[in-house]
Amino acid sequence: MKFDDMLAPTPVHLPEDPAQGMDLLDRDTALTNPESPAVWAARAAAELKDGDVLVAYAYARTGYHRSLDRLRANGWKGWGPVPASHTPNLGVLRAIALLALTSKAIGDTDEYDRCRQMLSDADPGSVDKLLG
Repeated sequence: MKFDDMLAPTPVHLPEDPAQGMDLLDRDTALTNPESPAVWAARAAAELKDGDVLVAYAYARTGYHRSLDRLRANGWKGWGPVPASHTPNLGVLRAIALLALTSKAIGDTDEYDRCRQMLSDADPGSVDKLLG
């Protein structure tokens, strides 16, 4: 994806997720890599699939906050492109998407809309892929 806004910050290209290559649903992976947005997103998706919306929301909320920490630590100032084409960015984008989906599932449409907009701002092409 090409970003043409000359006033926008440089696209964020995160370093590899600390849990890259590990079983993201393994309890030990979560316990040894709590800073990994990919771990929390995977756990949220699994719980949502199994029907436990409340636990899924809690995991998604954790992943969202870990995503913000990761983005800010790598130069993101609260806005700007986070391209999904850069594989290490996917855990962050998935965590934001899972918060949107779980928020929608519990009836928090304002949070769904805010997270959907955040995804669109980060990478417009990721919205349909991640939110279905």
